[in-house]
Amino acid sequence: MPLISRRHTRLLLLISAVVCLALVVDYRHWDDHARLWLKERDMSASARVASIWLPGYSASVQGKPLAGLEDDETSDLAYSPLTGTLFTVTGKLPMLVELSRTGEVLRRIVLKGFSNPEGVAVLENGNIAVADERQRNLSIFSLTPETLELDMADGQPFDLGFPDAGNKGFEGVAWDPAQQRLLLGKERSPSMFSLGSDGQRLLQTELQPLPSYGLGMRNLSALSVDPRTGHILALSAQSHLLLELDAQGEPVSFISLIGGQSGLESRIPRAEGVAMDEDGTIYMVSEPNLFYVFNRDQPAAPRG
Repeated sequence: MPLISRRHTRLLLLISAVVCLALVVDYRHWDDHARLWLKERDMSASARVASIWLPGYSASVQGKPLAGLEDDETSDLAYSPLTGTLFTVTGKLPMLVELSRTGEVLRRIVLKGFSNPEGVAVLENGNIAVADERQRNLSIFSLTPETLELDMADGQPFDLGFPDAGNKGFEGVAWDPAQQRLLLGKERSPSMFSLGSDGQRLLQTELQPLPSYGLGMRNLSALSVDPRTGHILALSAQSHLLLELDAQGEPVSFISLIGGQSGLESRIPRAEGVAMDEDGTIYMVSEPNLFYVFNRDQPAAPRG
């Protein structure tokens, strides 16, 4: 074989190897995780104990189907300490759905006037906030055990702005009880905002931008707040990542949501909601109707 031909072949093989490596990195999301892993390694033992410390969690329930929601596309998740239950919203047929902590469907509540509900949060006294991504608004409702329907008009919808966001606007909503505020996560160009609230109504008329230096994510699907530490859980479906952020928006710890990590047998298809209860148990939902539970079963030790 001529020398120039051998060189050409080696060059093609090298290019092919680089392309294959890039595809693997993209598929496994190592590019999203490497920076977080390096920062996590620098955490002191005391800082780990004072955090949620996600490396200590592993999946105990994996991909349990939520009965009857196969065609409805669950999105976001919130925990109610008042009832000890979870709430999610569905987009195709707008509903607020109450779930048990074992993933049983307890109640379906029709969301009248909504186009594409994507975010839900439980506030004080069991009040519920629901964000509609397509209509770019947020509504707060009083919820009782007898509620069967919620009308957007009764929730005095608040305009979230970003009229050009289309269907890539606000998805994650979470209640921060310590600071009496709602947190909102914007899906594309991932960013976070807050709105002051007394748990029944909004107290601010403009979104307040929050520091989000740690959101090195491809998208932001959901938010949750740990009442013990005040830290934020940020979920990304496209990065297959659950990230813990401190009050300054800096990353603290993370877990990968791909198969073989965090006790998962297979990758979570599209993680769209995350919530945490008072015991520190983490719950997730994935489109179309899959339910996951993560329990802390290790001490706050560094990742190996």
